[in-house]
Amino acid sequence: MSGSRFLRDGARLRLHDTGGSGRSIVFQHGLGGNEAQVRQNFPDDSGWRRVTLDCRAQGLSEAGETRPFRLAMFADDVLAAADAAGLDRFAAGGISTGAAIALMLAHRCPERVSALILVRPSWAFEPAPANMAPFVEVAQLLRTHGPAEGRRLFEASPTAEMLRREGPDNLKSLLGLFERDDTAVTADLLEGIATDGPGVSRKAAAELRMPTLVVGNALDHVHPPAYATEIAVTIPQAIHVHAASKALDAAAHFAEVKAAIRAFLAGLDPDRSSP
Repeated sequence: MSGSRFLRDGARLRLHDTGGSGRSIVFQHGLGGNEAQVRQNFPDDSGWRRVTLDCRAQGLSEAGETRPFRLAMFADDVLAAADAAGLDRFAAGGISTGAAIALMLAHRCPERVSALILVRPSWAFEPAPANMAPFVEVAQLLRTHGPAEGRRLFEASPTAEMLRREGPDNLKSLLGLFERDDTAVTADLLEGIATDGPGVSRKAAAELRMPTLVVGNALDHVHPPAYATEIAVTIPQAIHVHAASKALDAAAHFAEVKAAIRAFLAGLDPDRSSP
């Protein structure tokens, strides 16, 4: 794995590249995540060259000055990363917010995206869905009360009580956001993305023609399995896989996600997915 930086709109962004001469995939992390999250989910033994960008204000990438944070901004950055890596045609994929970025790229650049992988999508087709509201709540608590008191209030909130039942792994991730270094940037990041959407209508998704894998799992409030189902039945060539619940068995979940991606990539026609 090699790393490099490039400058966009005043922000130095970190690009990770597994290298190699095989077919290529751009695969993105979720909100508040980084390349390490991608390594948990993507089978780097698949023979594919993987390129991952740490999105603005996440991982090793700077936030820059442009506000609000938007999925389209992230998608533009990822496309620039693909250009910087010399990728003309590639598969696109991601987890959660990364899945929304990949879907946006497939819609905007179908001539460049050869295949699509959406793992635990947080959006179907509508912006600012209710499942993303906890991120806005965390952002508001950070702004108003700071990290320590904000976390205490969130842990005692009705939202946290609901997540203990419907998304315990989501609750763990949300609480971790209170530990990030830059409170103001974190609040901007969470609110900007959680109130946005991938900008792909159901009609537009139904017109996509690239092979697609959609992976969902149960007991996940932020990544409703119904969204994975909705996307999978809308995109004509989609394969829908239910992985083990990450909340109940993280090791089994990651193993099944990797296996599903590995099998999907192995089954792609080289003539359609060549770089």
